[in-house]
Amino acid sequence: MTSIPKNVKLRRELGLFSAVCLIISVMLGSGIFVSPANALKNTGSVGMCLVIWASCGLLSLLGAMSYAELGTVVNKSGGEFSFYQSAFADMHKFWGPLPSFIYSWVSIMYVRPAEVAIIILTFSEYFIRPFSILTDMTPESEHTVKKTVSILALGIITFINYTSVKCFIKIQNVFTICKVTACIFVIVGGIYQLYLGNTKNLMTGFEGTTLSIDTLPIAFYSGLWAYDGCGKLLKAIEAITVLCFNKTRACCRTATTVVSEEIKNPQRNILLSILLAVPFVTMIYVLMNVSYLTVLSVAEMTSVQAVAVEFGTRALGSFSFIIPLGVAMATFGCALSVQFGITRLCFAASREGQMLEVFSYVSVKKLTPAPAVVLQGLLTLICLLCGDIVVLIEFASFLVWMFYGISMAALIVMRYTKRDVKRPFKVNTSLYCRTNDINAIYHLYGGAK
Repeated sequence: MTSIPKNVKLRRELGLFSAVCLIISVMLGSGIFVSPANALKNTGSVGMCLVIWASCGLLSLLGAMSYAELGTVVNKSGGEFSFYQSAFADMHKFWGPLPSFIYSWVSIMYVRPAEVAIIILTFSEYFIRPFSILTDMTPESEHTVKKTVSILALGIITFINYTSVKCFIKIQNVFTICKVTACIFVIVGGIYQLYLGNTKNLMTGFEGTTLSIDTLPIAFYSGLWAYDGCGKLLKAIEAITVLCFNKTRACCRTATTVVSEEIKNPQRNILLSILLAVPFVTMIYVLMNVSYLTVLSVAEMTSVQAVAVEFGTRALGSFSFIIPLGVAMATFGCALSVQFGITRLCFAASREGQMLEVFSYVSVKKLTPAPAVVLQGLLTLICLLCGDIVVLIEFASFLVWMFYGISMAALIVMRYTKRDVKRPFKVNTSLYCRTNDINAIYHLYGGAK
């Protein structure tokens, strides 16, 4: 091992296709397969539900472009950490660096490892589901197998990210293609149901809409959470931005900005990857909801535990096995990409002296931030062994949205303090900032209740 300043640095390995796959990978998790009905539950009608999904896609695109603008101005790996450093660090000796310090420690030591653990647990649940059905596993043995598979999956993910960026890119691209293929199977199944004339549920339109000032924030939060992939889109954009500027998020918020130092031609590929990936995922989400509603009523869709599995049973026949397989591949690829992004944040924070120096080292042979990868693997393992961590993630949700809001503040600050820096584009942040306010208030209000 050697430290970063000694001519060893992260390489630009991600092209446009890989950057697009990274964003899609962190956005397309298990949510759209397992529990896409929260928006429907809080809107009350099919038409308004689809409007919410499309609106959330637009807002996610604005948020991702805001992060991309930040990435082209800051040119450093680490996503929000580097944004906060550039925007606030010079304002005050103590208070200036505090936002980046809090963000890095909360994300590295708690939020992101817990996210990866939850995603891996979902992967193991769907991975072993066919075997548990065939072998009539007892609940105790199923729990043991699930934990074992989770730990093995974590080991494989950590090994991939430890080995090389090229290895990560190839595996991530394959898993992204596979999960998109599973989504296309659902959409094609829905189109076939429409051809058969199963339009009864869709024809209800806006009938039964119950959207109010109380349920609107919850409906938007439900949709944005799916696009965010547990904070992943912005992490994907972070990841891509990190890859692009040789300074190394992207789940739906900012995967490409975390890896800016490893992306080829970042000035072009960051923005283009966002403009290609986010609208594509929005289209996938809307069409999958339409497909579900061809065979499931509103009541059924809001009550079943795994919507896509129920859809597969009713509409895909002998191809229904594709759904649990698709969920397993979606979650594995998502966990792989999220860990990839958070290791770059750990790397960047250590390089700035806010964590132990050893985590800013890069493997001479593999050219990966190996100590940071190992740290994240160990922290995620602890989360896996701790049991139920969903409550911890819910507790951190308000903090996550607060960080998104601070990022928008950093963007506005740097439009004044770094006005001479060339920007390929500027984003109107007013609508996205209002959405962050709504979600933060919702979490605060929900927590108070």
